[in-house]
Amino acid sequence: MKAKTTTLLAGAALALALTTSAFAARTDLTLAIQLEPPHLDPTAGAAGAIDDIVYQNIFQGLTRIGPDGAVLPSLAESWTVSDDGLTYTFTLQDGVTFHDGTALDAGDVVFTLDRARADDSTNAQKALFSAIDTVEAVDDLTVKVTLSQPQGSFLYNLGWGDAVIVAPESAETNKEKPVGTGPFKFETWAQGSSATLVKNPDYWGEAVALDKVTYRFISDPAAATAALLAGDIQAFPSFPAPEAVVQFEGDPRFAVVIGSTEGETVLSTNNGKEPFDKLEVRQAIAHALDRQAIIDGAMFGFGTPIGTHFAPHNPAYVELVETYRYNPEKSKELLAAAGYPDGFKATLKLPPPAYARRGGEIIAAQLRDVGIDLEIIPVEWAQWLDQVFKGKDYDLSIVSHTEPNDIGIYARDDYYFDYHSDEFNAVMAELDATSDEDARYALLRKAQEIIASDAVNGFLFELPKIGIWDAKLEGLWHNAPLQANDLSAVHWTE
Repeated sequence: MKAKTTTLLAGAALALALTTSAFAARTDLTLAIQLEPPHLDPTAGAAGAIDDIVYQNIFQGLTRIGPDGAVLPSLAESWTVSDDGLTYTFTLQDGVTFHDGTALDAGDVVFTLDRARADDSTNAQKALFSAIDTVEAVDDLTVKVTLSQPQGSFLYNLGWGDAVIVAPESAETNKEKPVGTGPFKFETWAQGSSATLVKNPDYWGEAVALDKVTYRFISDPAAATAALLAGDIQAFPSFPAPEAVVQFEGDPRFAVVIGSTEGETVLSTNNGKEPFDKLEVRQAIAHALDRQAIIDGAMFGFGTPIGTHFAPHNPAYVELVETYRYNPEKSKELLAAAGYPDGFKATLKLPPPAYARRGGEIIAAQLRDVGIDLEIIPVEWAQWLDQVFKGKDYDLSIVSHTEPNDIGIYARDDYYFDYHSDEFNAVMAELDATSDEDARYALLRKAQEIIASDAVNGFLFELPKIGIWDAKLEGLWHNAPLQANDLSAVHWTE
């Protein structure tokens, strides 16, 4: 009897163990990105695919950019800014170690920032550090950075992947074997196939839920669809096939999450060339644009309409789509008032991306309806850069500006829009000298309103972030304030 009871108890224990195991949330993840990075050092390359893997996972900066675009503490737990906006004093997190066991201290910060702004720097965003005059280690956990001039975006700049903190002991080998301070450690890289990260058991912050993450490189849209449907991957945070989304929307196994990126897609306009130098003409163009029809035709319905050059997920965003609502009759009235009652002819130079080529056909038809006859001229990227971006040899074009928080381009005297506004420039100058977050947001909203009112460009839509992943997976970013896959909050549910 005793033996039988023991056997029953053992069986029950085994059944309980199996049941518990069956319901335990998994701790591994395989996700896909479109492009394989050339290497894994974000401080020495411009490829966004580097940050797709390493940003906040392996490498961290003094600050970080959150999923809504806000600046948050990271390796710096806090900071103060002098009244003149020139001196930033950072207090570092205590007890942080790099993946090789070396301790993070102020000397690593000095090394990183001096290296990034050095004459021989290979940092792709060296301009981010151009305002720095000196970097000084006050003590092991305090760093003082003095600027040569106020730069209101300085804390934001420090949150880019190009500004992550590296150690002198490992900086030269980070391309092949990245060593950072993040919640994941680099494990392997199978060239042409995948890269694998594992949980950092000595992480200084809150422990992550995932023990292992594998990034697969899948550029072909058909292969991306097949891999998700087969379960070979559990997530594609930036799915490359909008035409295939319908296959997943009705499948309860998947979550389809449509967010925004930093890609403001605009009908670029040569403001310095007749007749586009007339406000009424630019306003007429704005009223002639049916944004939703453009999104439907060029992007299979995916994309967020915008009325200014700013990402909708940013906390400083202003909804200005209705500034110039679709109104062809109003467009014709404005053209007549500008001296073009019968319209005019112009050219539309289109670079290779599908959103431009498909969108260009739709926009040409919309403008033709109000009397503006466009000659479509397809160009390759090299031609676009030479003719449009550098030479300003164009009337209209279509392109997505994907750099984060880049509204400041409208203050550049030599920029290809050829737009000049003393009012806008004054706002940008004040923004550069302002550090207070609320005050910066107010100035950014004012800047958005100015360029919207001036109809500098035809503001079309924000490029979508099409995320498709297992319905039981949570914590992936819905929007992309910068190119990254921050996995620190990703976990499985049952």
